[in-house]
Amino acid sequence: MSGEPEQQKHDPSAHEQMMDSEKHVKRNPHGNFKEVESSRPDWTPEATFAFTKTKDPSWKPGQGANDGGESMKHDHVDIDPYEEGRPATSNYKLLISAIIPRPIGFLSTRSKDGSSTNLAPFSYTQLVNHDPPVFIVGFAGGYKQAKDSLKNLMDSGECVINIISEHYIEAANATSVNAPYGVSEWALTGLTPAPCKDVKASKVKEAIFSIEGKLMETKEFESKATPGKKTGVLAIIEGVRFWAREDAINEDRNIIDPAILRPMSRLGGITYGRLVEGIELPRPDWDEFKKEAEPAGLVKDKLDSQ
Repeated sequence: MSGEPEQQKHDPSAHEQMMDSEKHVKRNPHGNFKEVESSRPDWTPEATFAFTKTKDPSWKPGQGANDGGESMKHDHVDIDPYEEGRPATSNYKLLISAIIPRPIGFLSTRSKDGSSTNLAPFSYTQLVNHDPPVFIVGFAGGYKQAKDSLKNLMDSGECVINIISEHYIEAANATSVNAPYGVSEWALTGLTPAPCKDVKASKVKEAIFSIEGKLMETKEFESKATPGKKTGVLAIIEGVRFWAREDAINEDRNIIDPAILRPMSRLGGITYGRLVEGIELPRPDWDEFKKEAEPAGLVKDKLDSQ
């Protein structure tokens, strides 16, 4: 998922050569996954979202990490992403396992003439601004290798970003299947298209939160290891309308309840994260913070503290 894969559906041979193809990357570390899965505990529907205290509610300025110094006992190894002989897939697998959790942008797109629609998950997705609302989505491959979602987005200039929740994670994951070109993800998964107001693409009716988006611009990236090879496209998208399920939004329409949204995140490999716990940490106010920091001698010039 992501700028990770929506699988190539135009040319099967090209798909096999895609650097992000499952057969090449081998995200699944198991032989028979169903056998492994059957040995695990059942899903726990009773695990409701709840707030806990932080690990150290009595933390004081200057105290540092809350692990009692354990993290300082280990050395680090440095990794050169361009080291000779290091394949790009090693960087990919490393980064998607380290930069976690990642939101999953479930993109619904439609070609300008309406002849093609697509639904695919992308975990290279993030909110980067609120006025205007701006989102970024990363796609694997360059413009010439553009898959259905990127082609539709660039053709129509529109999309819908749906947030994936627990109750339809299996269906969302199924849209990344390498089905032949022309097969509808909507029909294949049983998800429900619903009309939007400002874009022609459909939103996912099952989604608790969706964003109608207009394409602002794109940027193509070129490989440093293989000059001339196009490896990815960044799409910058403006959110022009939001859709929130009525039971998930507060009266002021400015906060979504995480206990109802129950979002799923992307971790490394084929792993997803489930959000069932949260903590709250108010931002410190300097006038209050310095009352403890100054007596402890922690208020120093930045250059002196390096």
